[in-house]
Amino acid sequence: MELELSSMIFERRVDIALITLYLVFIVAIGVLFSGKSTDPSNYFRGGGKMLWWMTGASAFMVQFSAWTFTGAAGKAYNDGLSVAAIFIGNAVGYFVSFLLVAEMFRQTRCITPVDAIRRRYGPVNEQFFTWAQVPLGVIQAGIWLNGLAIFTSAVFDISIEWTIVITGLIVMFVSLTGGSWAVVASDYIQMLVIMAISITATVFVGMEVGIVNVVTEFPKDLFTNDMSYVGLFFVWCMMSITKQIFSTNNLFDASRYLVAKDSINAKKAALLAAILMFAGTFVWFLPPMATAVMGIDLAAQYPSLGSKAADASYLAFVDVVMPVGMVGIMMAALFSATMSSMDSGLNRSAGIMVLNFYNPVIKKGKASNAELMRVSKILTFCFGLVIVLVGLFISSLKGLSLFDIMLQTGSLIQMPILIPLFLAVFVKKVPDWAPWATVLVGLCVSMLSKFVLTPDMFADLFGVVFSKREGADLLFVVSMLLHLIITMGFFFYTRRFYKPASAEREKEMAAFFDDINTPVVAEEKGATASDLEQRNKLGILAMVYGACLFLLLLVPQPEGSTGAVLGFVMTGGIVLGIGCLLKWSAREKPSSSH
Repeated sequence: MELELSSMIFERRVDIALITLYLVFIVAIGVLFSGKSTDPSNYFRGGGKMLWWMTGASAFMVQFSAWTFTGAAGKAYNDGLSVAAIFIGNAVGYFVSFLLVAEMFRQTRCITPVDAIRRRYGPVNEQFFTWAQVPLGVIQAGIWLNGLAIFTSAVFDISIEWTIVITGLIVMFVSLTGGSWAVVASDYIQMLVIMAISITATVFVGMEVGIVNVVTEFPKDLFTNDMSYVGLFFVWCMMSITKQIFSTNNLFDASRYLVAKDSINAKKAALLAAILMFAGTFVWFLPPMATAVMGIDLAAQYPSLGSKAADASYLAFVDVVMPVGMVGIMMAALFSATMSSMDSGLNRSAGIMVLNFYNPVIKKGKASNAELMRVSKILTFCFGLVIVLVGLFISSLKGLSLFDIMLQTGSLIQMPILIPLFLAVFVKKVPDWAPWATVLVGLCVSMLSKFVLTPDMFADLFGVVFSKREGADLLFVVSMLLHLIITMGFFFYTRRFYKPASAEREKEMAAFFDDINTPVVAEEKGATASDLEQRNKLGILAMVYGACLFLLLLVPQPEGSTGAVLGFVMTGGIVLGIGCLLKWSAREKPSSSH
């Protein structure tokens, strides 16, 4: 018994050391890029000089959070592959970006996405969407932070509340150091860590359980478990994909492409994000499904999680099947996912409040760059504190799963906001009041679907009984259908009231549409000094981090443990190999300016 306890303590010390090493690397990224954020443009969008592979990784990470490994993994553990519809929707959404709008968003030539909203819809909508989107972003960040806290508390027996506070403060510190340069650079390293551990875990699924066995022996139906009405599942899938297309192709989320060097880099970035999201869909959910096949008792293994024990299904597979040290790498990946989403959200929210409220409304456009930078960092700090408080509140909602929180937030609150922003570049002749009026109509529609057209009402109306899963899915489907019919229909109906605006507004809108149809072309041909700096710094960091992962081969493994060499060589090799490629590509000489 003492030997077993000693072994467990040793394993946890290794895991904590790995998490600490990861945090050191993230802080190092902030330090390396801190000198580049000298003005608002650099602080909030990297001066629009980032390469496609950094931009694409950041766009991918914005849609990725610890929720993927917690709430979504719990859904896969309970219900199989039905959750994949959401991530396929993300992949489709990014592919739509590649085909249609990524370059258009970059061509808005704005610093913040709300700048583009102002140019398209006027100053009233600038303020409306500033105050509509920033609080929603804070709520989402709190959900992500809570997801990370669930994992951390389950592994290290630390209270969820303390984990939220400590993690939130660390993210806040990282976000303040280097602005968008540090945010996007850290997103790239974080993407490498996540994909490396995900691929390695999937290989272990094949070795220990067998991928075919996971599919054929999954204890419940792969798609329609606990559902009597299969048609409802297929409608849910279509609505999930539709919702994700709106989420990835709206004017507010144009911020993910504003950092790109030019139109071509923005387009390539969208394609990279689509490929990463599509590939990830097939590797993220096999480990939690394998946990179900193996019959691991999550409630007994993680008693502190109570009814949310299924959210630890991915962790359970890594902890039980993979070698000592892999839990630490897994936790680093979880920190990666949450920190990337939070620091991106902090940076964007601070930029919007400073450049779209503080400067135009409070300072009447007269604030200096130094003042704007100072206020930006103060607001970043304040938003970080609010996110921590939101995370603490969500942790108190014991009866609602992370999966349901995410879906209900998206369908009830987010969809009314996304509709006018999704249609902004496609529909020209609508009055300036149409966007905010559409959002208000959409919120009324959400209340209708939430409190009137409930699953219980449909059950009584048709004389049927819905399971808990069917009830949650029906709420989402009804809400989405109503928004697509009523909310979007209202936006199109406002075209009947369109009248030419003032000469100044007509000129501003014409300039906006001219810009989004005019490619942004880099002034310098070939690799610039900034391009080579990005490759060199990130190449070195990835090489060092990958090499450190190889050192885990020296960690003693329990007797009978297999696969340690393969696990560490694969995980470290992916990170190290890409780091070497980046470093090698940084050898060419920078081009001269034309």
